[in-house]
Amino acid sequence: MKSCGQVGKRLAGLAIGAWLALAAAPAPAAPVEHERGREIYNYRCYFCHGYAGDARTLAATFLDPAPRDFTAPAAAGLERAYMIDVVTHGKAGTAMHGFARLLTADDTAAVVDFVRREFIREQRANTRYHTAANGWADHSRYRAAAPFADGSIALDTPWQALTPDEVRGKRLYLSACITCHDRARVADEGEIWRKQSVSFPRNNYSHTEPDAISAASVYALHDRPPTTAGLPAEAIEGEALWRQNCAFCHGADGSGQNWIGSFLEPPPRDLTDPRVMRRMSREQLRQRIRDGLANTAMPAWKNVLSEREIDRIISYIDAAFHRLGDG
Repeated sequence: MKSCGQVGKRLAGLAIGAWLALAAAPAPAAPVEHERGREIYNYRCYFCHGYAGDARTLAATFLDPAPRDFTAPAAAGLERAYMIDVVTHGKAGTAMHGFARLLTADDTAAVVDFVRREFIREQRANTRYHTAANGWADHSRYRAAAPFADGSIALDTPWQALTPDEVRGKRLYLSACITCHDRARVADEGEIWRKQSVSFPRNNYSHTEPDAISAASVYALHDRPPTTAGLPAEAIEGEALWRQNCAFCHGADGSGQNWIGSFLEPPPRDLTDPRVMRRMSREQLRQRIRDGLANTAMPAWKNVLSEREIDRIISYIDAAFHRLGDG
């Protein structure tokens, strides 16, 4: 299992709560089991439920119903046995899949008890992420950018409406933080902030040109859809639906090797793999999209997409990624 620091560094972009954790007081000494639960949470649960347990993640904006917010008052009524059952077997109709294949009964109990104490009862913000151990030796130099990460100031606030310190913080955020944090809050949810799975900054909303590091993301290639010419009308319609609903996990190129897909376990289906796709019929794919796949992060879409929309997505997959087999 990877260390908390390694996992946190990889997933930092999906939780605005990391900024809030910076200012939180460190937790008191805890028993070994509590820290084991923390390690499991930071490896398995952080992506959807958030660094601070509040489900304020990029992933959560794509999920309906949204992941559980353990800091909300309603979480106080959750029974321990119920939580253990959900972690073990998953929850139907949501993206919460069972972890029985990945966690032992003791691991499950440890992570549930960690969540119940850390987030539900004590309302803590988890361990700090931006520490020297995680490669942030002097994170305080980014303090001016914090209001744009925690949503205190909308990121699209006009420059002329900001104080000099806020201008400095916004420039710092756009040049150093937006790659991971995306944005906490904007006043105008226009086209520029359309939800999309990207592994690089929204450079068209930056005051600088993309730097060599952000432009060279190993995942950026998989955020680009394939070039297709002469798509039939149903596949063109399916392409728009694919980008809105499927590309977040499977990548715009269908490979599942994008930033998000790289740490889902099991990984998303590679829809470009001929070894898999030549055995996949349209009906098999339709059933998996409609009903989801147990013990994976693939949810059921039957309550989100119509049968017609599912068929259009299948037409796009068939035309853009790999011809479906006869089953």
